[in-house]
Amino acid sequence: MKKLLALISGLVVSALGISACATSRAGYETAPYKVIRTDGAFEIREYPELKIATTSRDADNSSFMRLFRYIDGGNAAKEKISMTTPVFMVDGKMAFVVPEKHKKDTPAPASPQVKVDTMKARRVAAYRFSGSQTKELEQQALAKLKAWMKQNKLREAGAPFSAYYDPPWTPGFLRRNEVLAPISPS
Repeated sequence: MKKLLALISGLVVSALGISACATSRAGYETAPYKVIRTDGAFEIREYPELKIATTSRDADNSSFMRLFRYIDGGNAAKEKISMTTPVFMVDGKMAFVVPEKHKKDTPAPASPQVKVDTMKARRVAAYRFSGSQTKELEQQALAKLKAWMKQNKLREAGAPFSAYYDPPWTPGFLRRNEVLAPISPS
């Protein structure tokens, strides 16, 4: 009986842990977009212009920490800024989306390595996948997206980029990752 109780307790704790990981992004503001079309794991979306905080993308965790320090008060206003999703990897940079509340009066970064910029409004093709953040997985996902775009006669109109929605402690099979490619509006 004690073994059965221990097994049930372990399963309950595991289930709660997995559900906590799965919903960890639920409390964050997400970059807005309009879905134009859905086809399984593929979508065509329209993003409005987004205000973003960017820094160079490094192999270690320093890119994330520079941006995190910026939103944690490392800015001219010494103001905390809410975390948002996703974290974009675009044009060799890591980017946090500035929340709507700070869009008009975005505090200047204290670090010269962090810049506040704008991501232009765009139409994109997107492919959602799970797993850990690896170059190999990202390349496989991009190949699938490009094959789908070719099949659907969609013209690429800019460099592809990635989006990651979950904290690093989220198990790979529960993560929401995306590769996106700007496309011509026609």
